[in-house]
Amino acid sequence: MSGTAEKPAGLTADRPPASSHAYVTLVTNADYAMGATALARSLKLSGTAADIVILHTGGVEKEKLAPLADLGCRLMATELLDTSDAFNARHAKKEIHGKNPFTKGRKPDFHSPLDNFCKLRLWQMTEYDTCVFIDADAVVIHNIDKLFGYPEFSAAPNVYEGLGDFHRLNSGVFVAKPSLGTFTAMIEKLDTPDAFWPRTDQTFLQTFFPDWHGLPVFFNMLQYVWFNMPGLWDWNAISVIHYQYEKPWERDHPKAEKLKVLIDLWKAYFTGENVPDISGLPVPEAKATTS
Repeated sequence: MSGTAEKPAGLTADRPPASSHAYVTLVTNADYAMGATALARSLKLSGTAADIVILHTGGVEKEKLAPLADLGCRLMATELLDTSDAFNARHAKKEIHGKNPFTKGRKPDFHSPLDNFCKLRLWQMTEYDTCVFIDADAVVIHNIDKLFGYPEFSAAPNVYEGLGDFHRLNSGVFVAKPSLGTFTAMIEKLDTPDAFWPRTDQTFLQTFFPDWHGLPVFFNMLQYVWFNMPGLWDWNAISVIHYQYEKPWERDHPKAEKLKVLIDLWKAYFTGENVPDISGLPVPEAKATTS
């Protein structure tokens, strides 16, 4: 099949779907195109037959998407949501990061808060029965096709420091059922007067789906668990590793020594060379305890 498939306003696909299920990620610049390449290859190696869809904004040069096309991904251009000027001003980078500075780790300079809301366009993708969204700074190390049988809205908690994290979801991995009705309701709630979503899509989704279904943390294992909660790290149980804060492709990575095992794993998926046997990887050292 060839040609451009018709989509709802704001989306343009390079070809029709090949499955009723899809893994979806969002690419907003060249760095995240690298991340999506590692993610797509990891999904392919997991044995999935689902489509792998790359939502990409105008911030990505065409040649940066070529490796994803070579991996068989379905490329889908996305426009930013048609939100009001006031909404855009409230969610500009200086506003979001100024009011909610990152104190636990370092976000890359290219992080653009408004881009994150493009994830909501997933609900416009009604050619699919179920979509599993995965952030482009993640890799899948075991097959997760079972998630297509989970309810909407399923997501794992934002756990990386302690048990207190369980009350808040992390939108780096979630299960959704595309619906234009749901999308319309989302847009109506998103851009109400004075609405402010401090963690952008993550705060909005938890508010829109207050009874969200909690996935085990192993479906979205945040990399800081490696040194903050090492006892939780189990290679046989973990399905998705999410590189929150510092990215594995950063050259001046401030936590590179601590996270070397995880960074090397990401690089293997990115290049496709020497992908290790997951069960043979070392586990993190236990944290020292004081009496």
